[in-house]
Amino acid sequence: MTQRGAATLLAGTMLATLMGLVLNNAWAHGLASILLVGYLLSQFTRLSYMALGLLSFAGITTAIVLWRIEAPWSLLSDAVGRFAFFATFVAALSLLRLPAYRSRLVRRCGHVMLHQPPARRYPILSLGSGLFGVILNIGVLNLFAGMIEKSNTLAAANGRQWVQRVRRRRMMMALLRGFSLAPLISPMGIGVAVILASMPSVLWRDLAPYAYGAALVIFLIGWLVDQLIGPHPPRRDPPLPSSSLRPLGSFSLLLLGIVLLVFTLAYLLDVRLPIATLVGAPLASWAWLAWQRRRLGGLGVIPAAVTFYRQLPWLLGPLSSEVVVLGSAGYAGHLWVALIDPQALANSLTWLVPLGVWNAIFAMLLVLITAQVGLNPIVSVTLLAGLLPALDIPGLTPPLIGVSLMVGWALALMSSPLTASMLILSRFTRVSSWRIGYRWNGLFMLGVIPAMTAWFLLANSI
Repeated sequence: MTQRGAATLLAGTMLATLMGLVLNNAWAHGLASILLVGYLLSQFTRLSYMALGLLSFAGITTAIVLWRIEAPWSLLSDAVGRFAFFATFVAALSLLRLPAYRSRLVRRCGHVMLHQPPARRYPILSLGSGLFGVILNIGVLNLFAGMIEKSNTLAAANGRQWVQRVRRRRMMMALLRGFSLAPLISPMGIGVAVILASMPSVLWRDLAPYAYGAALVIFLIGWLVDQLIGPHPPRRDPPLPSSSLRPLGSFSLLLLGIVLLVFTLAYLLDVRLPIATLVGAPLASWAWLAWQRRRLGGLGVIPAAVTFYRQLPWLLGPLSSEVVVLGSAGYAGHLWVALIDPQALANSLTWLVPLGVWNAIFAMLLVLITAQVGLNPIVSVTLLAGLLPALDIPGLTPPLIGVSLMVGWALALMSSPLTASMLILSRFTRVSSWRIGYRWNGLFMLGVIPAMTAWFLLANSI
């Protein structure tokens, strides 16, 4: 099948899923499932090894469900709906890439972040990649890593190769840590979507105070480690004036507008935040692109639609592995929650109850550790989000559980050599992902884990 045909199937899956979620229409959910299966069959030969592994794991889990559960069809239907939800999530957020890559504002922001004095480069690049990660998702790594490699020339380091290497390491770590915070701080992120889908009693406003506090601690530790590892070579030339931060301020307002649109849709449509995100992202993409093409007439609405149609293969065609990784993990995680039966398992884990808030720390570490051996955080987070609330542990509130899992997810992205984000940086730097995760980021991880432990103990006592 051509790339346009595959992109059309994924776009159809997205539209049918949105109709099913917003209108609560069973026929739309059924159509989304059929289109999703067609899309997966068309892309099977193009999947990465990681995607094929997770798809095989999903298939094995399905066989176990058919063997162990008497009436499995309702459960399997819900799991396919979960797969379609995550496929729609990836596709909907990817639509924002088109106006972003065409935007002069985005290019100016990239120039500003890369041309800052060393003392300001880490916070600007880290915060900027986190903000851009909300819109571009993992595409921010390809965009910024490419700009870093182009700007970090030997001439810019005055012929000193060791300075060039140090700058590359420091900027790449700022990029990685900032991007990894996006699932924690963004109400439109995949981390929030998984938690809210797995814990229906939890709302974003319940998570936000804990999540932003943890993100601030992680950011400050990363900045401190960046300053400690240095080195800070003496300047041979007079310092260049730093670029104005005005483009970043303008981009922050744009991002705020998109987030406000999502919250407004959640209120008007009376749907949960993840569903509003799926509706708001395509609308925001269309409005942003229409603004860019407004000089073509009709407020740019029709030209934007034509551009989206023409660019659909570029936008959705390369997403097959990402769709399968996230979708398979969500699908298998949903099934394993039913197979394990959290309530029955909780009876054998009563020894955890006296540990109180320490269970949040253990959950964070479990997500982090299992990611080091290749278990996608979606699977571990989905399982733990179903299990821990069933234990009814005094002092361990659902929001605290949710944020501990989100923190574990963020730290996994910063350290696991087997994540897509780490593999992208390895490709750009030509450095092993194991070296990036454990050598370049080792000191940071040694500092951030005790700090997160203290943070959760403090948050529970407030």
